Amino acid sequence: MIKNGEYEGVVEGLGTDGEGIIKVEGTTAFVPFCLVGERVRFKALKVKANIAYGKLIEVLQNSTARVEPKCPVFGKCGGCNLQHAEYAAQLNFKRESVKTALKKIGGIDCEVQPCVPCEKEYGYRNKLVLPIGTDGEGKTVVGFYATHSHRIVPTDGCAIQSEWVTDVISAVKRYIDNSGLSGYDGQTQKGELRHIVVREIKGKFIFALVATKEVNAQKLISSLAENFKEFTFLLNINSKPTNAIFGDKWKTLHGEGFFEAEEVGIKYTAGVNTFLQVNDGVRAKLYSRVLDEAEEGVVALDLYSGGGMLTAMLAKKCGAAYGIEVVEEASRCADELKEKNSLDGKMFNICGTVEEKIDGVMKATAGKKRVIVCDPPRKGMERSVVRAISKAGADKIILVSCNPATLARDLGLLLGTVEEVDGKLLKTSGGDCEYLIDSVTPYDMFPQTKWCETVAVISKKAN
Repeated sequence: MIKNGEYEGVVEGLGTDGEGIIKVEGTTAFVPFCLVGERVRFKALKVKANIAYGKLIEVLQNSTARVEPKCPVFGKCGGCNLQHAEYAAQLNFKRESVKTALKKIGGIDCEVQPCVPCEKEYGYRNKLVLPIGTDGEGKTVVGFYATHSHRIVPTDGCAIQSEWVTDVISAVKRYIDNSGLSGYDGQTQKGELRHIVVREIKGKFIFALVATKEVNAQKLISSLAENFKEFTFLLNINSKPTNAIFGDKWKTLHGEGFFEAEEVGIKYTAGVNTFLQVNDGVRAKLYSRVLDEAEEGVVALDLYSGGGMLTAMLAKKCGAAYGIEVVEEASRCADELKEKNSLDGKMFNICGTVEEKIDGVMKATAGKKRVIVCDPPRKGMERSVVRAISKAGADKIILVSCNPATLARDLGLLLGTVEEVDGKLLKTSGGDCEYLIDSVTPYDMFPQTKWCETVAVISKKAN
């Protein structure tokens, strides 16, 4: 296979990004937007040894699972990978992705439950991060980034966002036309407007305009008021030449800058930076599952606890929950959450690293039944955290992950089915581990994309 050559082949499977796997002339090609069983023609964009990456030219024989994408910029915008696949096929892909990752990376061959679906195949996101920038001719554009790029694909809407997204984009475009301001160019570092960020919380909206300097946003606020009745608006100043969305300086221009809300009986204050899963319906299912696994009367340890939302839920359900979080600001927010929900004596927030603090919590709760809940960032757990959890001796461990690959690695290390030697994962027998897998269940938090959340539950072996 040669670069820029055109080839035909049949898709034998899907890769981790949802791309088609096609074997031609002894080379394995990865081609996006294909489905299993389809015969396609593609162009080889990159060839290295016996691996190639291609661009789909034409589907010669369609899969029965192929559907027409709803979004006019699907395939250009990098937000979605799977709009060309019917929803049942997407759910099956995610289940198989988790199962394959567990086996190949973690050395774990186990049953994976069917992926829990989302009631909304489209229009499910409660958060919008909309880049404002320039095109190749210096014209201001509003849209979403192309795949593996900071090039903005202009658009008037987004199929996976809630329906209000079109009103937001329209208001932003009118503001740009009438303000004399322009989009930020990361290359030249010119332009004032960088992002508009929106979060919906039970029908209330938090807007944040990110600019390189203080700008007059009253016309944008007035435009938004035509379609949004209950909202607050903040201006964020970010003049740093980095890819970080927010800078350090904030100014509230309309409303109080936050809203009071409630989730599973827990009252909280929500701001633009408050972490909440972007899918309300699936978030509720996932939290419910975690709480079902944490029995009343046990002591819960919530690792990477962030602002303490799940810690508070566990404290209310179990009677005692310890949240360990290294970020001081997040830990302070967790303390405020504890006071707001009258959880003194039930919710204990500890600021520090998991590996430093977990041993003290286990000693302080010796003799009690304990469950560890761990929801790390996409990169997974540090190896020191895996070792600390392994030594802690909890009766049950509940892992929540948004990345099948790092989940497989961390779970394999916990179960002893893999070990790390000189930075490489090696398969082992796993016979000495004191834990067994109870269940592994994917949740479709992100329909139309390759991503899912997974809840894995392991319990101590019976003596």
